Amino acid sequence: MPSEGRCWETLQALRSSDKGRLSYHRDWPLRGEDILEECMSLPKLSAYSGWVVDHVLPHTEENSLPSETSTSSESTSALDQPSFVPKSPIRNPAFSTASLTMPDGTKGKHESQHMESMLLQSSRGIKVEGCIRMYELVHRMKGTEGLRQWQEEQERKVRALSEMASEQLKRFDERKELKQHKEFQDLRDVMEKSTREALGHQEKLKAEHRHRAKILNLKLREAEQQRLKQVEQERLRKEEGQIRLRSLYALQEEMLHLNQQLDSSSHHKDLLKIDLSAFWTRGNQLCSLISGIIRTASENDFPTAEDQAMAEQALQEMQDLLTNLQQEITRACEDKRRQDEEEAVQVKQQESQAQQRPEVQKESPAPSQGPGGKQNEDLQLKVQDSTMQWYQQLQDASSQCVLAFEGLTSSKDSQTKKIKMDLQKAATIPVSQISTIAVVSFAAVTLSLSYPGSKLKEIFDKIHSLLSGKPVQSAGRSVSVTLNPQGLDFVQYKLAEKFVKQGEEEVASHHEAAFPIAVVASGIWELHPRVGDLILAHLHKKCPYSVPFYPPFKEGMALEDYQRMLGYQVKDSKMEQQDNFLKRMSGMIRLYAAIIQLRWPYGNRQEIHPHGLNHGWRWLAQILNMEPLSDVTATLLFDFLEVCGNALMKQYQVQFWKMLLLIKEDYFPRIEAITSSGQMGSFIRLKQFLEKCLQRKEIPLPKGFLTSSFWRS
Repeated sequence: MPSEGRCWETLQALRSSDKGRLSYHRDWPLRGEDILEECMSLPKLSAYSGWVVDHVLPHTEENSLPSETSTSSESTSALDQPSFVPKSPIRNPAFSTASLTMPDGTKGKHESQHMESMLLQSSRGIKVEGCIRMYELVHRMKGTEGLRQWQEEQERKVRALSEMASEQLKRFDERKELKQHKEFQDLRDVMEKSTREALGHQEKLKAEHRHRAKILNLKLREAEQQRLKQVEQERLRKEEGQIRLRSLYALQEEMLHLNQQLDSSSHHKDLLKIDLSAFWTRGNQLCSLISGIIRTASENDFPTAEDQAMAEQALQEMQDLLTNLQQEITRACEDKRRQDEEEAVQVKQQESQAQQRPEVQKESPAPSQGPGGKQNEDLQLKVQDSTMQWYQQLQDASSQCVLAFEGLTSSKDSQTKKIKMDLQKAATIPVSQISTIAVVSFAAVTLSLSYPGSKLKEIFDKIHSLLSGKPVQSAGRSVSVTLNPQGLDFVQYKLAEKFVKQGEEEVASHHEAAFPIAVVASGIWELHPRVGDLILAHLHKKCPYSVPFYPPFKEGMALEDYQRMLGYQVKDSKMEQQDNFLKRMSGMIRLYAAIIQLRWPYGNRQEIHPHGLNHGWRWLAQILNMEPLSDVTATLLFDFLEVCGNALMKQYQVQFWKMLLLIKEDYFPRIEAITSSGQMGSFIRLKQFLEKCLQRKEIPLPKGFLTSSFWRS
């Protein structure tokens, strides 16, 4: 123990000595520094030595001798082991600075001190170094153990904290789950409550719905019953209407048959010299009446019971009329027979007297006519025989023309078909182009513009060249009637057909288009008379009133065929509407009225018109000598007089005004007598036009008339 105390004293003394202040580092060889470099500076202890002196050595003094011995042996063994050598300590800068800045620091003194420090190396220093290393090892081991214990303690604390946090998290989750459960329970209670309320409201709505559904079902049943009742009534009405319509057609057929019987008695008129025109007039009026009833019924879907009653009454009157006619004929035959017998007796008496008289008796003069020298004759339905012969000749000529080019139309050869199509286009397209300039020409005249007629002349020249056998351009190709022997007949027929079709369609829609079309047709008619005859044939076939001609109903003829003969279009056994029929007839009559008054301005003025105003006067006179037709006669008279009235007035002057007065005083009452209240439009239009013309004593020029300004270039 005293020796250890001295050791510490020695160590304290050494630390205070110059050698104790030497800089010592055990890692010099490892760092590659020169070991002698340390000899050049003051000696100093390691930084660990101070800690050993302050903390370790005081505790070791209290240890027993055996522990000292063991410690000495352990230190000795530790000194022998290079692995326990501590790391190089950090130099003490205070010492090194002090060693460099001593007040009496001369060079000689430093060198002497350095030499002394090198001589102080002894076994005691090694022992001290060993102790130092031993205590460093002990300190390191204790530090390691303390660190390990601290780490374990920290791990225990971390585990404890983790367990505590886990438990707290569990408690938090439990509280959260409890809160959610409570909220869910509250929400479920609220939902159950709202569900109960909704169910109650739903039951209430269901009850109301059932009540309303019951009411609606009752209403629906009532509505369905009402609908079924209406459907049944409509079905019955349609069935009754169909029955009535069929009955009306049967009545009309019987009426036409009876009227035909009336017409067949016309030979008795000349044979018996009796006046039967009253019977024919009344028969035609009855036929017109039943035709008007059927037309009105067709427009109103089905005829009414009143219509059927009127038709039956008309049929009964027709039967009575026929009976009266037969009785009249029978009486006339009786009178004729008695008269013949009396005449025979008189002839015998005269012969006997002539034999007794030597002189020859002269014939007595013919009986005088009625008062005023006029023979009172009623109107008739039949046209004059000469007119019918002319009509039949035109139809025969048209049929012969069709037969003439039958080989061209029925050919299966592709080249022939191509020629036929080219010829048809070359004939019809120019006529269609006339209508396109009709509106332009009318606008030019209306605005007082000098519209040149050169375009119309080009069309005329093209048609004339085609009919003359010259090649013309059509659709970019050269076409001529000489391409086929039947080409001329085909072109003439199609050209005439197209002119009439333009009147039926274009003039019917645009009245002013009648004059450009008519002036070209009139010019072609002058140069190619056959085309004019074909135009008349087509016109008479589509509009028999342009003859004028009322086709009679023949026994065994189908009703549809008879309607077509009257000019109606029949499609799928359904006759066209009356308005459309009158519109087409109006267009064709307007075209005819324009043709008879116009001439081609570049033609030969010395020649007469091939179908001039004299034919218009003939048409007007003949239609006034015929019994009027409801709605048709008034329409055609208005169209004809509006287009051709001005030309007829200039041509016939006083005679024409007499004709108009005759229409007003004698013909208007006849038209009004057969016109129903729903068909008075055309009659009123004609009446107002005629009264206006008679009042002004002038018939105005028709709208769209081609004046001289049209032809100025």
